[in-house]
Amino acid sequence: MRPHRRLPRVRAALAILPVVALVAAACGSGGEGADESAAGGGPTFVLKVTDEGNSGPLAVAKRDGTFDEALAPLGAKVEWVNAPPSFSANLKLFNAGELDVSGGAYSPVVGALSKDVGVRIIAVADPVDQDQAGIIASPDSGIREVKDLVGKRIAVNPAGKGEYITLKALEQAGIPADRVERVPLQISDAASAFSTGQVDAWASFNDPYAEAKSRGAVEIATEATVGSTDNTIVAFRTEVLEERPDVAAKYLETLQHLIERQRVDPADFENVFEKAGPRALSGDRLQRAIDLGRRASVPHYPTAEDAADLQGVADLFHKNGVITRALTAADVFYPLEQKLAAAGNPPPAPTTGR
Repeated sequence: MRPHRRLPRVRAALAILPVVALVAAACGSGGEGADESAAGGGPTFVLKVTDEGNSGPLAVAKRDGTFDEALAPLGAKVEWVNAPPSFSANLKLFNAGELDVSGGAYSPVVGALSKDVGVRIIAVADPVDQDQAGIIASPDSGIREVKDLVGKRIAVNPAGKGEYITLKALEQAGIPADRVERVPLQISDAASAFSTGQVDAWASFNDPYAEAKSRGAVEIATEATVGSTDNTIVAFRTEVLEERPDVAAKYLETLQHLIERQRVDPADFENVFEKAGPRALSGDRLQRAIDLGRRASVPHYPTAEDAADLQGVADLFHKNGVITRALTAADVFYPLEQKLAAAGNPPPAPTTGR
């Protein structure tokens, strides 16, 4: 990872974010997602939010009713939805209007736009632990460093973080991308292929990455060591942004406040619903999650620096044929802040900058 320009940003994996698994969605008032409000019988804008499970800002928001309280004055409410934890695995949900806002990273949004999925990024957060994403290899594969990937098979989530990390690592090592076979698999399928030896290596992130390492997988590279600029993001379905920018802005503002609370009291954001059982963390894993929560990065409206980082991701994908048309930061970022200001409803000042 390149040297950080402000705080020592060894830009982390989307523990991405533990950060933060930010995810929500919306359907327009009066449209197919409209509902009748309990109070006045008028249309209610339904914001469909992925159920984050047992930890993180969204889990706390579900427990406390935080989003419903914040959105009620706008005639909106949330609906919690089960969805895969990977942005690139949710493109069908976005296309179907079943998911309208999600956390993720630059790479899968670039990939989505190349497939004409109507999503745009409204906010960016610096990752907090890039050691939680990278390339791992099976112990008997003979792979011990990036150059050993030549002639091997590596599982990647296509046009997403896994493929980006792989291409970035190969570029850094001076290895042509076509000398390594990239096998396109989403996380659940990749985990199975890796554990059964169908692939030699796996570019992964978050819990699956940590779990594979704990079972003996060999770490070959991390986001930090390859110089990743694949930052954490909040992205909305474009149709929602056009129809209800006020709801999108309120969602982001509420999320910012939740993450600020997490930084102060990170323990409250772990084991939110269950203190024991398969979803609960304990021991070293719990302490690590609490530490990451204490360092969680609050999402902000995109800056010129963020645009440069995103452009690097888009250019790498285009250069290697992952996407067939060149994309710019202006294609990917949605100017929500400017739209609100033009409408005479600027967002709160603290939401901009790093």
